[in-house]
Amino acid sequence: AAVSWYDEFQRLYDTIPCVEVQALKEHNDQVLHLSFSHSGCLFASCSKDCTVKIWSNELDISLQHSSNMRPYNWSYTQFSQFNSDDSLLLVSGVFVGPHNSSSGEIAVISMENFTLLSRVRNKPYDVFGCWLNETNLISGNLHRIGRITSCSVLWLNNAFQGIESENVNVVKRLFKIQNLNASTIRTVMVADCSRYDSPDLLLDYEEQLAASSTCPVFDLGSDSEEEEAKPKQTPEPAVQEMPDEGGVTAEDGLQQFFDDIMEGRVRPAMTDTELETKVAELFVRNRTKPPELNLLSTDSNSKTKYLIFTTGCLTYSPHQIGIKRILPHQMTTAGPVLGEERRSDEFFDSLDHVIDIHGHIIGMGLSPDHRVTPLLPFPRYLYVNSRAWPRDCVISDPMQPPPIAEEIDLHVFDLKTMKEVKRALRAHRAYTPNEECFFIFLDVSRDFVASGAEDRHGYIWDRHYNICLAKLQHDNVVNSVAFSPVEQELLLTASDDTTIKVWRSPRAVRIQQARKPRPRKLLFSWLMNQKS
Repeated sequence: AAVSWYDEFQRLYDTIPCVEVQALKEHNDQVLHLSFSHSGCLFASCSKDCTVKIWSNELDISLQHSSNMRPYNWSYTQFSQFNSDDSLLLVSGVFVGPHNSSSGEIAVISMENFTLLSRVRNKPYDVFGCWLNETNLISGNLHRIGRITSCSVLWLNNAFQGIESENVNVVKRLFKIQNLNASTIRTVMVADCSRYDSPDLLLDYEEQLAASSTCPVFDLGSDSEEEEAKPKQTPEPAVQEMPDEGGVTAEDGLQQFFDDIMEGRVRPAMTDTELETKVAELFVRNRTKPPELNLLSTDSNSKTKYLIFTTGCLTYSPHQIGIKRILPHQMTTAGPVLGEERRSDEFFDSLDHVIDIHGHIIGMGLSPDHRVTPLLPFPRYLYVNSRAWPRDCVISDPMQPPPIAEEIDLHVFDLKTMKEVKRALRAHRAYTPNEECFFIFLDVSRDFVASGAEDRHGYIWDRHYNICLAKLQHDNVVNSVAFSPVEQELLLTASDDTTIKVWRSPRAVRIQQARKPRPRKLLFSWLMNQKS
């Protein structure tokens, strides 16, 4: 919308929130996450001190409320999100337990009087959870099937579980998805895509099965900008392939596979891990419900939402983005608790789309286009922080993922075309290895993208020119950033140094200073009053 290069220079120089105006030090441990209310009047912060704090976003930011979650056996709070009308706050936390414990919980807090309305189990804890609509939230559960095979179940929960009648459902199962090679579903979020010109996210189910045992993927490991995305070739154990003859089902193939093992026709011998993965792949081919393609609608008023999450198929390290359409009848807890009745060959739900990042995903965020562009009322772009794997690496052991780069790549995907639309943004860095890698939250405004990093800085890029505009100094790892949804010249950063820093643009600082009364004028007015 710029009309001249001078205006662009002024925008890039004067409107970047890079001036520190306030440091909030009410937390006494690492601050992990920040989230604004949709109105921009409030924001919440989560911390290793096991509190969630609500702040009033005025000229001088002040603490409004603090909730301590230790009485509920929480170890710390890790994530928060306001519902669409800002009346409720979802808070996600981690249970106290052994070092390898993966259990967490989601709490819902009323913004009217800050009372705790309900608590929901959440496993693994890094599912985080999210709102589907004003009163329903999504949580996860994990069921182990084998040593490296599991089933992730995503649940829809009513926020008012303690208030609803005992005759009304407060939970309902949304999806049940098989996980291979120690992977799990994590980091769920919802994109409201009600006004896409054409709902072309879903792929043909036969193509999914042909491309891979789970779903088609697009490999973004290539450095070539012109190279088209190609289906990811999943490394297979060196075993004899089963003939693909007409009329042979996956169940027949599974029986033939076991017969081959018993009669010694499979060479070389597989490890227990390879055997478990192969059996799980063969089982899921005949036990997965295909996408409901006939329910696609081009009606611009249809309620279309997509569940977006991190997952994987090669290792426990999250290296893929999964997308699953949520149908209108699934957006309420009404109906059977376990969802609609399933046939025996529909034990698992299939994913509608998968994008392979070829690296460890450590952050995701949706663009706010539905707030800033009336003609584009949906979050069109998905931004993803990842740490790349070595090029052409082969994963032979799912418990030993490849080493990850220190450089963080910030990818941008168009949710309508499912393609990467820009070269990855770079500047920020991370140093922890795979097994200790943690989430670094990013945020997107109309013109800017911001992210934390492990190099003691927050970073701001321009969305249009893909250039790094500012580095925001902290004394330790920057875990989270958040733009005000109504004022992109206000940015918050949260750090392991226990502080939340408030950053405003040079223009906003000048305006703020101009509004403050000057001390000399006050003194002059006082003297004149004394004389009179």
